[in-house]
Amino acid sequence: MLQKINVSSKITFLLKNLLISYLLTAGLLLLLSLLLYRFQLSEKVVSVCITGIYILVTFLSGFLSGKHEGTRKFLWGLFMGSLYFIVLALISLVVNQGISSLSGNFFTVLVLCAGSGMLGGMLS
Repeated sequence: MLQKINVSSKITFLLKNLLISYLLTAGLLLLLSLLLYRFQLSEKVVSVCITGIYILVTFLSGFLSGKHEGTRKFLWGLFMGSLYFIVLALISLVVNQGISSLSGNFFTVLVLCAGSGMLGGMLS
């Protein structure tokens, strides 16, 4: 019974952590859109900022999950970064209605999300 409760609480924490990550991403992307409107930022700057947002959010997610779990922190961070990317890719597939819409940066973003999540877990 204790193990069942422990697994349930871990899943609940991971889902809350993932929800917070996406809310933070939405807020930062909204801020970026306001900056884009205000300062007429170039496409390259916006692209770099979006990548930076992914890295920052997955780092924080990995940090929080590593802090919460206590052991094998880097694996929990890697898991959260990968889970973040998987949900991001699935949403992109649904919105763009097909796999042909995936950009050439697919694996780069996967490595950045998973790596920054793992780094966050390691530093927690």
